Amino acid sequence: MEKNYVCPPPSKGNLLTILSIDGGGVKGIIPATFLAFLESKLQELDGSDVHIANYFDVIAGTSTGGLITAMLTAPSLKSSKEPCYKAKDILPFYLKHCPRIFPHRTGLFGWLFKVLDIIKMIIGPKYDGRYLRKIICDLLGDTSMKEALTNVVIPTFDVKCLKPTIFSTFKARSNTLMDARLADVCIGTSAAPTFLPAHYFETVDHRTGASHSFNIIDGGIAANNPTLVAMGEIAEQIRLKSKEFPETKPLDYHRYLVITLGTGLPEQDIKFDAWCVSNWGIFGWLGREDKVPLLNMFLHASSDMTDAYVANLFKAIGSSDQLLRVQDHGIPIEAMSPDLSTEENLGRLVEIGEKLLHKPLSKDDHMNNYIEPVPKDNETITYADLFTKFAKVLSDERKLRLQNMGLDAGHSTQEA
Repeated sequence: MEKNYVCPPPSKGNLLTILSIDGGGVKGIIPATFLAFLESKLQELDGSDVHIANYFDVIAGTSTGGLITAMLTAPSLKSSKEPCYKAKDILPFYLKHCPRIFPHRTGLFGWLFKVLDIIKMIIGPKYDGRYLRKIICDLLGDTSMKEALTNVVIPTFDVKCLKPTIFSTFKARSNTLMDARLADVCIGTSAAPTFLPAHYFETVDHRTGASHSFNIIDGGIAANNPTLVAMGEIAEQIRLKSKEFPETKPLDYHRYLVITLGTGLPEQDIKFDAWCVSNWGIFGWLGREDKVPLLNMFLHASSDMTDAYVANLFKAIGSSDQLLRVQDHGIPIEAMSPDLSTEENLGRLVEIGEKLLHKPLSKDDHMNNYIEPVPKDNETITYADLFTKFAKVLSDERKLRLQNMGLDAGHSTQEA
C-alpha cells in the first residue's frame, strides 16, 4: 500500500516530533481545547490547509486520547490527505456526543438512577457502550492502523493474556495481524473497567489465512500517559534502521521534541489519607464520591511516573526546552469523574481548559509540570505562550524537511 503520510519524514529534518494525549473520558475536552489552539497557531504560520498531523512523526493516545488521536489522523472521506476532523471540531464532537455515550439521568428520581447505576457496576459495566461503538464505527469506518495520515500509537490491555498490547502503524506495516481497524482499537482502548464492556475482535491475514484474536480494555491500565510508549516505538524503528527515521542512535533523545497533554488531576486537599483508606473494604475502594478511587489511583500514578521519568530524562540531556507537559493539578473533585456528562460539567471542563491555557504560570505550575525555564520575577508566561513557541519550532522543522525534499512550504500537504 502506498504510504499515505502528510508529515515529511524525520530523516529530512533535525527533530523527532511526538504528540501524546492522556486518557480521561469526558475530560478529553481539556486537551481538545489545547489542540485547537495549537492548530490555529500552526495555521497562522503556514496557512489554513495545514493540520496537526502535518507536524508530528508520532501521535499517541490512550482511551479518550486514543479517540482524539484517530480523529486527528484518520483520512477524511473527501480527501485521503486530510484528517476526518480538524482540531477545532473535536470539542464540539465531545459536547454533542458525550451525553449519549454516558447518559446521566437527573430529576425527581435521580437518586433512584444512582442506586441502579451502583447495582449495575456490581454485576457488570455501568454503560452498554452501544452508542460509543456506533459513533466510532461511523467516524472511522474500515480505516486501518497503517492508513493513518501519520504514525499513531495506541496502548490497550489484553485481559486474556494479561499484558499490554500496543497498536501502532509501525507494527501494522510489518505485521498484517496488527493492522487492525482504528475503530476496533479505539473502542478497546476506551473500555475502562466498571464503565464500559471489554472489546473482542479478530484480524486476518488473507494471504496466509492466519488470524489473531484480541480481548482488550482501557489502555490506561498499561499507560494512561503514552509518552514513553511513543518514544519507545521510535527508538525501535531507529534500531531497525527504518528509512523513515534518521541514521542515529536509538537513545539519542536530544533530537526528540515532545508535547504531552493531560486530562487533569484533582485538587491536593481532596485526596484521601491513610486513616480514611485503612477502613475501606472492596466497596470503599470501588465506590466513593471519587467514583472509583482504586482505578483513579492506578491511572494517576501511571501518568505521574511517566511525567517524572520523561522530565528527568530531558533534563539530564539538557533538552528540557523540547518538552512541554500540560497538566492541570487543580481539577475540582466534582469535575474528576470520567463519565459525568451533564451540561454543567461539560461546560465546566471547557472553562477549565480555556482558563489553564491563558492563566499566568506560577513557579508551582512550572515545578509540577517540569517546565523550564522557571519564569523570573514580574515575568508572565502562559501555556498559550508555550504553545505559540512550540508551533514556531514545529513550523520551522516542517519547512526544513520540505526544503531538504526539494519542496517549499507553499506546496500542498499532498506533495509532502
